[in-house]
Amino acid sequence: MYTWWWLLLNIEKPMNPQVMNEIESFDFNQISQERRNELAALIDYIQTRRAEQQLVLLNFICTHNSRRSQFAQVWAQVAADFYHIPAHSFSGGVEVTACNERTIASLRRFGFEINPFGQENPKYQVKWHSQQSEIVLYSKLFDDAANPDKGFAAVMTCSHADENCPFVPGCEKRISFPYEDPGSFDGQENESEMYDRRSKEIATEIFYAFSKIQQS
Repeated sequence: MYTWWWLLLNIEKPMNPQVMNEIESFDFNQISQERRNELAALIDYIQTRRAEQQLVLLNFICTHNSRRSQFAQVWAQVAADFYHIPAHSFSGGVEVTACNERTIASLRRFGFEINPFGQENPKYQVKWHSQQSEIVLYSKLFDDAANPDKGFAAVMTCSHADENCPFVPGCEKRISFPYEDPGSFDGQENESEMYDRRSKEIATEIFYAFSKIQQS
């Protein structure tokens, strides 16, 4: 059942205007039918957990947990807040590196308030409301203590992790819809553009999935 703290968190809160403007620009018509078929597994999982009145736990997994999985974690939590769906998003990888500074720069361009702390493998507090809602990003293994160890869906956001991580302990559903790595554009003139494009692609598809959840 939903707990009192979830109801408290879902009292209407003022969304950061720039983040809201980005959300309003998402165009679900750009999502191909093939991609919608891949996203159907995520929709079904969230809908099932909601029908059971259970909290939705999503762990987005990519090799280094530095780009795509971090984008997915942020946008999934924002989507959950936006659609008032009880869900928590997480992320992890098969290697620990660091949350890429280009990922953080892109999120800032989308309007997120980000406060870094720590030195080695720095952590970033990410906020999109004037109060309450926030998550902390940092690179970690998919089975890090900060992530759920049971009753969650493992969402594979890159092909390499999908192929090299055949078993995710504790997950009750494994879902795969990989994205191209914006890291391939590091150091190029269009680096920022490609990071923002990938972030928006991930955001649009995740918001599409959450928009399909029937409210009880």
